[in-house]
Formats: sequence, structure tokens, C-alpha cells
Amino acid sequence: MTAPVSSPPAVSFAQRPMLVFWETTRSCQLACRHCRASALPQPLPGELSRAQGRDLIAQVAGFGRPYPILVFTGGDCLLRPDLFDLVEEGVSRGVRVCLSPSVTPLLTREMIDRIAGSGVKAVSISLDGANPATHDGVRGIPGHFDATMQCIRAFVDTGLTVQVNTTVMRANVNELADVAACVAQSGTHIWEVFFLVQMGRGEAVAALTPEEHEDVCHFLYDASQYGFVVRTVEAPFFRRVVALRNIGVPAPEHKLYRKLLLRLTQQLGDASERKRVHTAATRDGKGVLFVAYDGDVYPAGFLPVPLGNIRDQPLVGIYRDDPLLRSIRAARFADRCGRCEYADLCGGSRARAYAASGDPLGEDPACPYQPGSQSARPCATGPVPMSRSDSL
Repeated sequence: MTAPVSSPPAVSFAQRPMLVFWETTRSCQLACRHCRASALPQPLPGELSRAQGRDLIAQVAGFGRPYPILVFTGGDCLLRPDLFDLVEEGVSRGVRVCLSPSVTPLLTREMIDRIAGSGVKAVSISLDGANPATHDGVRGIPGHFDATMQCIRAFVDTGLTVQVNTTVMRANVNELADVAACVAQSGTHIWEVFFLVQMGRGEAVAALTPEEHEDVCHFLYDASQYGFVVRTVEAPFFRRVVALRNIGVPAPEHKLYRKLLLRLTQQLGDASERKRVHTAATRDGKGVLFVAYDGDVYPAGFLPVPLGNIRDQPLVGIYRDDPLLRSIRAARFADRCGRCEYADLCGGSRARAYAASGDPLGEDPACPYQPGSQSARPCATGPVPMSRSDSL
């Protein structure tokens, strides 16, 4: 007799986020060219204490079940001396905890095994090129590519869910198919592709044109048929591309897209699996919340508009009641994003809109879509199920 299969719990993004990111520290031994946080070798004054960190975890649990997933990020979360005490606190409360460590000498095989045995549900590792020249150039450390690939394989071997994070920029866009091959061949479960928002050190990094962003999204749709889940960060317009491709709208015959697709098939052969894309209608402030090292709360890590501080305002109240977040969740946007039939499914990157115009409700300049030009009649988005693809 088999046990009945229960449906996954549903999430209303008006009531709780799917993901809470906690920047446990700004400290990091790396100096990456595109770093959002402009991380430093030493922690900054005002970092949340262990007691305040435990209180933050309690506040995340305060959203109620299904609890948001809590991602410990940084800087480098491994530089928190109390990291595993905080992980234990989250696990004991039933909160799913994920880690985003940096690949440094701290991330030894012993550390990887300790993470795997701590109750952490998933880890993410950054890979920004398919060869040492590109990846090491972004990370600023010779030999970092080889160390990163070793860590990815070691985490996969432990049985943890492993996510590879890649930031798309001018320096690596032509290698994306080769990065996809690294993801597939290493056994990685999720490929999360960050579309650059020019803030922090990223202000000095060359971004792509809107048409190139569109080409990358179509390429990612194709890449999702090679055994791993594809997710995007600061590119919610990927969901529009998915909706259009699902009804048979062809990919553009642009040079970049054709080049990436040809290279993908050369590396991995013809696609043989169903597409695996994350399409929950989240965006900065809708399903996502970010808590900085000092307790300040933001709609997302790339959107530096402060909403309050957990030291004196409950996290639940900030998320549910803040006027900006309510406007974001209601898709009250300006210009093209406000007129678009995909306003709820996509809604554009609020962080990029803010970086470009100073208005977090403005239009996303990275999206080339003209409202009404190709409609897939997107469905209304109500509560969504939590699934394995949402694990980090």
C-alpha cells in the first residue's frame, strides 16, 4: 500500500515571501568585479549579533507555515563565527535554511561535509565563466575556477541540492552555453542566472543591451531542457519569454541567440528532457525580501530602498504593510511596465528601474518588449505551490 501524495503548500505573496535573504556579514575574502555589496575584508560595525540573528530567524518563522526559505548570504556567510549555531536555530524551528558561501580556503572538504550534515537544505556557488581566464578575471583570484568546480562537485556528492549562480555581463555572455555544460556535467540541480544591475562594484561592469537580454532569455529556455532547473534574478521578463515559447512563438533569429544555441547543442547534444523553468511570479518585494547585515530591510539585495529595521519593526509587518511593497505586489508601475499585459507575471526588475531612474515603480530599461505586441494571455497569478525548484 502506497502513502497518499499530499499537495505542496500554497503561498500568498501578499502574506509572506517565498525567500528571505539575510546578508549575515559584509565580510568576504574575494573582491569580485560585479559585487552588489562591495564586500570588505572585515565585518562592518553594526552587524547583527548572535541574539539578534536568532530573533531574525524567529521573525521569519513568524510569517507562519509554509515558512519562507531563509538564505544565509553575504559577503561570505562562512565568516560568521556563529554560523552553525544560527543554522541550528533555523532548523530547530522548522525553517528551511540555505547557504551561499564563497569559494575561499575556508570552504574545505571538511567544511562541505559539515554543511551537509547541519540540516541545510541547499547551497549556491557562483560560477561566472566556463574557463579560468573568464571566471578568475571576474573573481580576482588565480586558480579560483578550478577550486569552484571542485566545490560544486563535492557538494553534489553530499546529496545536497546545489545551485550554481552566474551573473551575465559583457565579459562572459558568449560563454553561457559552456557554463550550461559545466552545470549539466557537474550534476548541479539549479542554474540561477543573474542579470546585472549596475550598483556596488557592478556599476563599472558592462551590461547587455535589451535585445541581448532577450536572446539570453530564449537561450535559457532551451538550456532548461538539459536536466537542471533554470531560474533568473532581476530578469522577470524571462517568464514572458517562457509563456510565449510555450505557445509556439519562435525564438528570434538573432546572432547571439543562434550562436549560444549552436554551442549548447555542440556541448550537450539535442535536448532530451522537458523544460524545467522557475516561473512563480516573484519580484523584488513580491515573494522576496532582503535583510542587510545591520538589520535594515530592503525589497531585495539589488534594490537599496530601506523599509525599516528588524531591531525596531517586526519583519512580518514591514513585508505586509509597507506602501512600496504593496504597490509592487499590486503591479502599480509606470510607463511600459504599467501598461504591459505581463505586469503581474513579470513586472520588470524593480532594482534596475530604480538604478536607471530613481523610481522603483518605473519601467525596466533592460526589457525590449512593447506591450500588446505578442500576447500569450498570461494567467492570473494567485497562491503558488512551494516546490523543489524553489529550494534556493
